[in-house]
Amino acid sequence: MHDVAAVDPFVFRLSIFVMAVFVGYYVVWSVTPALHTPLMSVTNAISSVIVVGALLAVGVPMAGGSGPVWARILGFIALVLASVNIFGGFLVTQRMLAMYQKKKK
Repeated sequence: MHDVAAVDPFVFRLSIFVMAVFVGYYVVWSVTPALHTPLMSVTNAISSVIVVGALLAVGVPMAGGSGPVWARILGFIALVLASVNIFGGFLVTQRMLAMYQKKKK
């Protein structure tokens, strides 16, 4: 039988991250400037996934498990930063869409 060595999970996840960085870079920079702000607003909305993960990290003791203190601290920091990212993205999109509305007389 062949002895197949398994890929280290860290290397596997790192390679997915690197590919996502390149794909994201080329997707964002190939978008026309008029669509850049709405695209970024939608990607900011994807930060809600980060909020869910951060809530799970912060609320580990409440869910019956016990997690390290540093995980809860990092979860709280991620929760705050993702929330700012989400709300800021929607505010920027709202301002941009207001630029295209007709002025009220």
